[in-house]
Amino acid sequence: MTSAGSEVDPHIARLHGNGRLRVWSLIITFFGDAVALRGGRVALSTLQAAMGLLDIEPGAVRTAMSRLAGEGWVEREREGRLSFYKLTDQGHSAFDEPTRRIYAGAAPDWDGEWTVAIEAHDTSNRLSEHGFVALGGKAWLRVGDDKGGLPDDLLVISGKGCDLPEPLLSLWKLDEHAAHYTAFITNWQAFSAPENLSPGEAMAARTLLLHDWRRIVLRDPGLPDALLPADWIGDKARNLAGQTYRSLLQGSENWLNDNGLPVETDLKAMQQRFNVLRNIAN
Repeated sequence: MTSAGSEVDPHIARLHGNGRLRVWSLIITFFGDAVALRGGRVALSTLQAAMGLLDIEPGAVRTAMSRLAGEGWVEREREGRLSFYKLTDQGHSAFDEPTRRIYAGAAPDWDGEWTVAIEAHDTSNRLSEHGFVALGGKAWLRVGDDKGGLPDDLLVISGKGCDLPEPLLSLWKLDEHAAHYTAFITNWQAFSAPENLSPGEAMAARTLLLHDWRRIVLRDPGLPDALLPADWIGDKARNLAGQTYRSLLQGSENWLNDNGLPVETDLKAMQQRFNVLRNIAN
């Protein structure tokens, strides 16, 4: 629980006021942000303590972990009467690309390459999960020429072309994404004085910040600067996310140290979060 009158309280209230709370999704945020660089294994009691900072009951955490284990994201280990959870190989694979996008410091570089994929059969929206937008019929379009991870039943064509007609740019629904970024800025720009927060409050704020950011940025198509409007609001939102995240690190890391997680195993990865890494893949 956070202390009465904490600056984090409005964000916790907003979390619980946005309809049915998906506890499993919040735990995924915590796992990817706080657990992954500290050995990737965490006690159930620590998860319950972290979620308790957000007014989530222990029973809801147990139910969420059972779901994640059943879906192959995590596996449980027992040590006496204690339960621990760690990511499965499937869970690690699913984390890799989202992690790069969440903590990227800027839009990726782009050499003008596009990828067109044509399906033999109608398979619904499976290609949207790979960053494609539908062109109509069975044709899909994506920025970049990385073919890794695509289904093997596609005709895939790559080529260059930097002049994108305005009607085609509308396929990415940038107005909708801009609205999400604007809401993020509205919610977090007034957050101040993190040095006055307790370690628990800093941990709660860090989790909520990343949860908000993760849900927005993973829906964003991740277009390069060359295809984005001037003064793109997403850049302002990313800068705010990075600044706020860094301001919460010391307090939140102290909370993790005090609640049984091992020290960071990848300091370089932590230092790179929200830095401007121009080689991040789209």
